Amino acid sequence: MARPSKYPTELRERAVRMVIESRQDYENETAAMRSVAAKLGITSLESLRKWVRRAEIDGGVRQGKTTEEIAEIKALRKEVTELRRANEILKAASAFFAAELDRPNRY
Repeated sequence: MARPSKYPTELRERAVRMVIESRQDYENETAAMRSVAAKLGITSLESLRKWVRRAEIDGGVRQGKTTEEIAEIKALRKEVTELRRANEILKAASAFFAAELDRPNRY
């Protein structure tokens, strides 16, 4: 389970918006990110860069798996794991009952 972020969602969204809106005012994107991070008190430039990349992917500007797709894949993997576990239990039960049916009756 991921640990909670020390930055609220609203701050993240605002920071991403500010970077996207102010890119053209700086010589490169990193300079825009440094400026926004300083203004909002974000200590990790790498975190801000990841937020911007995630927003670009979710917005269709950049290629990659969207947040929804990642969540769906995670849920499907969990379901597959549960189904495999249930399948193993059913196989074991089937083998047990088949062995019971093959034993001769004592009556």
